[in-house]
Amino acid sequence: QVQLVESGGGLVQTGGALRLSCTASGRALTSLIMGWFRQAPGKERDFVAASTWGDPGTYYADSVKGRFTISRDNTKNTVYLQMNSLNPEDTAIYYCGATLRFPGSRLYATGSYNYWGQGTQVTVSS
Repeated sequence: QVQLVESGGGLVQTGGALRLSCTASGRALTSLIMGWFRQAPGKERDFVAASTWGDPGTYYADSVKGRFTISRDNTKNTVYLQMNSLNPEDTAIYYCGATLRFPGSRLYATGSYNYWGQGTQVTVSS
């Protein structure tokens, strides 16, 4: 069993930055593929970024490329999402997900992730 705990959300103005953290327990981070997703009110949960093994190892939604960076600290069993140049369209609850098996082309699908955190709210004011 894998437990995930997110933190780092909050209220920020347009153009600001936040760093989200997701700490895993129950398995070593090196055995996990990690993803960040977000869900705005009334919308589905959408893929944001993922960190996998191998090359390139990181994947991003087009809407966040060049602004968000996913990274890992295996010594802390934690994955991060650095979010820069935030805008109101980034407002959502952000969830971290994990899976033990590389899902191939379904890396971007919520159904590919077996474990989820409770989510952290990010609000960007205009």
